[in-house]
Amino acid sequence: MAVAAQPSLRLHHYYASFRMNQSPFRNPQLHPPRRSSRARIRASSAVALEPESTTEVRDTSYVDLFACPICYEPLVRKGPSGFNLQAIYRSAFKCRACNKSYSSKNMYLDLTVTSGTKEYNEFQPAGTELFRVSMVFPEVLSCLMGFTAESIPFEVFKLDVGVLAFSRSPLVSFVYERGWRQNFNRSGFPGPDEEFTMAQEYFKPAKGGVLVDVSCGSGLFSRKFAKSGAYSRVVALDFSENMLRQCYDFIKNDETILSSDIALVRADVSRLPFSSGSVDTVHAGAALHCWPSPSNAVAEINRIMRSGGIFVGSTFLRVTSSTPTFLRPFRQRNTRNYNYLTEEEIEDLCISCGLINYTKKVEQSFIMFSAQKP
Repeated sequence: MAVAAQPSLRLHHYYASFRMNQSPFRNPQLHPPRRSSRARIRASSAVALEPESTTEVRDTSYVDLFACPICYEPLVRKGPSGFNLQAIYRSAFKCRACNKSYSSKNMYLDLTVTSGTKEYNEFQPAGTELFRVSMVFPEVLSCLMGFTAESIPFEVFKLDVGVLAFSRSPLVSFVYERGWRQNFNRSGFPGPDEEFTMAQEYFKPAKGGVLVDVSCGSGLFSRKFAKSGAYSRVVALDFSENMLRQCYDFIKNDETILSSDIALVRADVSRLPFSSGSVDTVHAGAALHCWPSPSNAVAEINRIMRSGGIFVGSTFLRVTSSTPTFLRPFRQRNTRNYNYLTEEEIEDLCISCGLINYTKKVEQSFIMFSAQKP
């Protein structure tokens, strides 16, 4: 006599099949999406499987890309199908392991550990709310406050509290792409277009895969990645709520990006909401120096990437070979709120976190580096 499979076993079988059918790097030209063969799980006690329909389906539960930031178990999503802002916004996510629910907020999905708390508030170190700017470097201070690099008063470096409070305001997210980011070229950054081209060159082996843009800020590069059509899904991820709101404001005015497979997610870089080995590429533009613990962040990036996955990052260097000797102790003393590293430290960090094939490109205080998961 035939015995019906238990719901939990059926779900496990479905998820295992789902993971096995995903190629590490999906190239749309070589491997067209197999929409007709993908199964979907209905929300019922029998957990029945049926072929996916090409039309939007409501009140449907299925395993999604995202995972619980607490236990890293895949989240079950209930709502309309599709990986775009509207579909994600109208969906609910729940972890069946720890029973925690997650929902969208102001057009982004909050997948932080503290999501849904009512009384508890947690403030991250100042750097995590900052938007990729080196507040203590002379080159950048000259952009912010009207000083030349040679004439900055020492008292300016004592303004950490006021400057950081300003950096957390909505005004900062508004001005980031409206003149502020362009001033990074004073530290050697080649500019967003050239930086995007450089990153795309590194990401060529992962074409067609899932890309996560961690610490995305206002989505400057997330939008470029989504618009390129080179990736099956793009996740714009940041801890700053103001930055994610600004990212949405930019996206909603571009129909091409609005209809693309992109999601906005609030998350902690040291607790990334993805299952192990589920992401093909990770980008972190001008971000590493803002992370409270770069080692924890890079270890997390390694965890979520598939074998062969590529991590590309850029940041400000603390010192370079061209940094005048008299400035080196000064920069060391005034970088206490941020993790500015040297070229050697960044390479050592990537290797110690298990990454291989490290490469770099350096120009003044700018460095773009790439590393791969074995």
